[in-house]
Amino acid sequence: MNDTLHFDVQYPERLNRLTTFFRVLLLIPHMLVLAVLGLVAYIVTVIAWLAILITGSYPRGLWDFTFSVTRYAGRVSAYYYLMRDEFPPFGGSGDYPVTYELAYPEQMSRLTTFFRAILVIPHYIIVYFLQIALSVITFIAWFAILFTGQYPRGMFSFAVGVLRWQQRVIAYYALLTDAYPPFSMEAGPATAHGYATGMA
Repeated sequence: MNDTLHFDVQYPERLNRLTTFFRVLLLIPHMLVLAVLGLVAYIVTVIAWLAILITGSYPRGLWDFTFSVTRYAGRVSAYYYLMRDEFPPFGGSGDYPVTYELAYPEQMSRLTTFFRAILVIPHYIIVYFLQIALSVITFIAWFAILFTGQYPRGMFSFAVGVLRWQQRVIAYYALLTDAYPPFSMEAGPATAHGYATGMA
């Protein structure tokens, strides 16, 4: 059973120069929606944390909501970092060329749940520096897209890898999985079981 988040972004052969130029402005509606959903998801995660400590499981309805919010945030991140041209649908539903798959955990460890904020510290340190590198790559890619209409493939692969690492850490911190994130930007298994979203 795959308990690690599978995250991937389809490489676009061509990208729109106009929407790339105005990407930050186009993101404003999503930022507003995510601010609200993120706050609700935080409250849900606190409730889920208590539920897991008491029952050893994450209530399925709450898990589905938090998963939907994190999947939505992952799509917006891919759009923000210029990896896709398609405007993301609001919320976690609908089709989008970003793979975001994770299995629902029937049982979770009370011990690792209790210490989750401490366990993710090594990852947050690494992701912090990777995010700096990603910002530089995105800045360069922005100019490359404006001039050529393409995202340099090597840079794209690195950017996807950084987002993949980041999204796995977010899923772990949000208690969506017990699987400790690998210290890797590699894709890993292509299919999750129990709750596979594919390209949805």
